[in-house]
Amino acid sequence: MRSHSVPNLEDRLSQASEAKKAMLARFKKPLGLDDPATIAKRLQREAIVAARDQRAAERELKRQQHEQELARQAVIAAQAAAEAQRVAAEQATREAAEQAEREAALKDEQKAARDVRYAARKAAKKHRRRGY
Repeated sequence: MRSHSVPNLEDRLSQASEAKKAMLARFKKPLGLDDPATIAKRLQREAIVAARDQRAAERELKRQQHEQELARQAVIAAQAAAEAQRVAAEQATREAAEQAEREAALKDEQKAARDVRYAARKAAKKHRRRGY
């Protein structure tokens, strides 16, 4: 049952003060560095940090290996492009030389045909002048 007594102001203030002190005492507990639970938590946090650092180191190593592989592939691609360019230049030079030979041969043929026509005209003219 309830008590019908109404606490006065001093009683209420003292009860509130005691409640505040109890709450403050609960948060002001000594840390207990020797407490097994605290030691276990600290060890667990240290293990997590060490695992995180190890994973970061592994990621960095993989990233560096990937960059090296990309650089190696870029060098190979550059060499292949240079080789292809060299082959294309050689082929273009060879085709230009062949084209020049074909043009020279064509000009020689045209000149020979022209010379034949000229000789035929001269012979016909000579034949007409002589009259036989």
